[in-house]
Amino acid sequence: MADPATVTTDAKRRHDPELRGFASDNYAGAHPEILAALALANGGHQISYGEDEYTQALQRVIRSHFGQTAQAFPVFNGTGANVVALQSVTDRWGAVICADSAHIHVDECGAPERVGGLKLLPVPTPDGKLTPELIDREAYGWDDEHRAMPQVVSIAQSTELGTVYTPDEIRAICEHAHQRGMLVHLDGSRLANAAASLDRPMRAFTNAVGVDILSLGGTKNGMVFGEAVVVINRDAPRAMKHVRKLSMQLPSKMRFVSVQLEALLAGDLWLRNARHANTMARRLADGVGGVGGVGGVEIVHPVESNAVFAKLPHDVAERLQKRFRFYFWDEAAGLVRWMCSFDTTEADVDSFTAALVEELGRQ
Repeated sequence: MADPATVTTDAKRRHDPELRGFASDNYAGAHPEILAALALANGGHQISYGEDEYTQALQRVIRSHFGQTAQAFPVFNGTGANVVALQSVTDRWGAVICADSAHIHVDECGAPERVGGLKLLPVPTPDGKLTPELIDREAYGWDDEHRAMPQVVSIAQSTELGTVYTPDEIRAICEHAHQRGMLVHLDGSRLANAAASLDRPMRAFTNAVGVDILSLGGTKNGMVFGEAVVVINRDAPRAMKHVRKLSMQLPSKMRFVSVQLEALLAGDLWLRNARHANTMARRLADGVGGVGGVGGVEIVHPVESNAVFAKLPHDVAERLQKRFRFYFWDEAAGLVRWMCSFDTTEADVDSFTAALVEELGRQ
């Protein structure tokens, strides 16, 4: 074996650590407390595939947030969490009702259908939120062998459009779905941002109102990688452990996912990070579209989490993209999305606002 002192490497910083953008909360790095937790878990050997001490500790933390029946199944990523969760609560002939803007419908490359083997039944919504009335557009035909059977309603909290369900809205959905023999899945990739927006604990709009199973996010809120499926209704999923393995979402070194989730959720890090990201989004929206804000910018959805959706002249958006990274949401309509993260600073937001003012002045 080569002497480590004599081995050279090309490893070096390959990006500007001061560079900021508003494209995605996935662009942000890891929170220092998460990195410290990873280092803590790194020493020595631990049993693989979830029998380690950190995964066991995570279960206690999960129960403190989501009730005594809750159980976490760590996975690699958000799409994996959604596929595993939905696959575990549907039959081969099953279907899932969701908003037409839902991540599972728009941004997962067909994984729920192609990997999970289920049918999605998307419903148009003005704000990304389902209601009992909207659900009923697809909640029918359970005895029709020619139609995929609606078995699950999937909602996102916060939604893909940055809006947030109230606990009463989710309770109404759960009661409506359960009355029709369907379960409720919640895509919580930004669950912490919703809790921060509502100023309510996560249990207030999950287990307390009837959610059966959820995908719990962490990567968008300061983790390096990893999410979890959280089973609340123990009677809902079938063979979850087997479905996770079958779907290639079983981490062998699970402690490195679990310790991150534990560090995020055991104290208030999850809430601190989410509150900060939400506050920066509100500052951004106020700066570019609020009273006395920039002319030529229209904020198109309520800013209730860490996302800002705006319309602005196409040429302005293209020039601004050369200075700050962000995405068009609907390029033909001139609709863009700006995301804030746990590490977005007031200076970042103010610099972006100033750049937008400058570009608007060049029209």
